[in-house]
Amino acid sequence: MPSLDKPNGALTTPTTVKWRFPSTHPEGRKFAAGSAALTLFAFLLGWQFIAWLLVGLTVWIFAFFRDPIRTTPRGDNIVIAPADGLITMISRVPTPPELAGADGLDGAEYTRVSIFMSVFDVHINRSPVGGRVRKVAYIPGKFVNADLDKASEDNERQHVVVETAAGVRIGFTQIAGLVARRILTFVREGDQVEAGERVGLIRFGSRVDVYLPAGTGPRVLLGQRAIAGETVIAELGAQPDLIGFSQ
Repeated sequence: MPSLDKPNGALTTPTTVKWRFPSTHPEGRKFAAGSAALTLFAFLLGWQFIAWLLVGLTVWIFAFFRDPIRTTPRGDNIVIAPADGLITMISRVPTPPELAGADGLDGAEYTRVSIFMSVFDVHINRSPVGGRVRKVAYIPGKFVNADLDKASEDNERQHVVVETAAGVRIGFTQIAGLVARRILTFVREGDQVEAGERVGLIRFGSRVDVYLPAGTGPRVLLGQRAIAGETVIAELGAQPDLIGFSQ
């Protein structure tokens, strides 16, 4: 994918970008292969109705595990959306106990931005900032609707804290949903990540929370759709006064 950086105000690559069909993440290929095999088996047995239902299921699996290329804005102070989906909650909350500690978040209160992923959204999660992974904490739990506020405390989840080069720590949490049954994280404590880098995956509907430190307000609104690796959800140290309406 060509870089679209603008050193000295000039593009270093052509200004046109070609669309490409999204690839399927390796995690989804085994599910797609299994569904395709069942589809073929149903056709061979003459079960036409069931076979065509399985064709639809196979196509959906390929779509669910799609892994499109994203172009991530660069900047020392910007926070990027870690997930595709709908901004369903923005609230001030105390630091989750699992994110606190010497390698975790050190503030007393954070602004939590919640992004809900339906089963039709891309489910690859990306790092909201570049830096070093300070903490990864998996918490077993329930599988209630991820759109509910209590899912942040009750559901199966995985917390990740990334510390930027400037020493600012941003936490985000992968939360399993009603039909989600596995959270995958591709990074470990001590890893170095770039903003927008793929860091995890949640199967079949879920939510990701991002914790913004004091003095940083969201640049997104309730009801807005976020694109992982591309949407700027905040600028560290800035408190934008945004208003908007649905139409």
